[in-house]
Amino acid sequence: MKKYLLPFIISALCFVSLLAFFSRLVMPKYASESREGNLIAEYYRAADAGERHDVIFFGDCEAYSSFVPPILYEKYGIKSFVRASPAQSIAQTYHLIAETLEYERPQAVVLSVYALCRTDSQSEAYNRMTLDGMRISRSKLAAIRESAGEDESLLSYVLPVLRFHSRIYSLGAEDFTYLFTRPRVSHNGYFMEKRIKAAEKSAEEPNTPTSPLPAQNLAYLERITELCRKKGTELILVKAPISSWRYPWYSEWSEELERYAARESIKYYDLLESADEIGIDLSTDTYDGGLHLNVWGAEKTTTYFGAILRDSCGIIGGESLAFEEGQQEYYKERNCE
Repeated sequence: MKKYLLPFIISALCFVSLLAFFSRLVMPKYASESREGNLIAEYYRAADAGERHDVIFFGDCEAYSSFVPPILYEKYGIKSFVRASPAQSIAQTYHLIAETLEYERPQAVVLSVYALCRTDSQSEAYNRMTLDGMRISRSKLAAIRESAGEDESLLSYVLPVLRFHSRIYSLGAEDFTYLFTRPRVSHNGYFMEKRIKAAEKSAEEPNTPTSPLPAQNLAYLERITELCRKKGTELILVKAPISSWRYPWYSEWSEELERYAARESIKYYDLLESADEIGIDLSTDTYDGGLHLNVWGAEKTTTYFGAILRDSCGIIGGESLAFEEGQQEYYKERNCE
């Protein structure tokens, strides 16, 4: 019996290695298209290098397009990272926070709240832009179970080759170039956009919400609140200073969150109410017709919110060679034509 054990173990290891190799090969690389699909995985480079952060932002596209870690460090010495992804659901956010707090304990977790209003189920493509970027862990498995669609299998997220096997017939140069290393697409999770496209208006722009924030989303917010409290990190809620006719944010929702924050003794900042004070100009500070901020709007927002983090939340930063180098990279891309 023992003489068959070693060959069996070797065969099993070879099989698992092949599955892992082909999974990496056929998975989308998000190099030239949908580059935001690489955002979630970029955190591990910093974590593995031993970098620690004073603040970590979480949320959907409003987070990764509104808060700029190099600016936060330059102006206030606050070291930060943005763990955000397109259409990230609040369930996914909860499990990302849980995973991140196993790597480090920042002074504060900042939750961008827009996802709290979404009730529509997200597509598999959006789910994968969050879930495929996570390392295998209990948090990832739980996130898959709680946020994947009915026609999505847990196993296909654990072994992506089961989902993307047909790509073997359409592989390109990028699939081999980025087989083992992915291209860096962000600055500590901030996704830079330098284009300018003024905000658009709609004649059918609604004035009031049709319903309060969904109860299931508020339940996840309660779980996030309890998790941060248990781990000893402050939870701060923030709404980015932008709202569009396609993706509106209503004052009634902010009032709900203000009541929640007061009840739970946490802080909530609606930067949409402070957009004029921040200096947001929707004719120049958005890159897609008013849906998201470009780099100019994001820098204004970060400068304003950084003062709040320092003066009202007591976030204390410090010097870091890695962050100073990150600033240089940021400005190199920002000033490149």
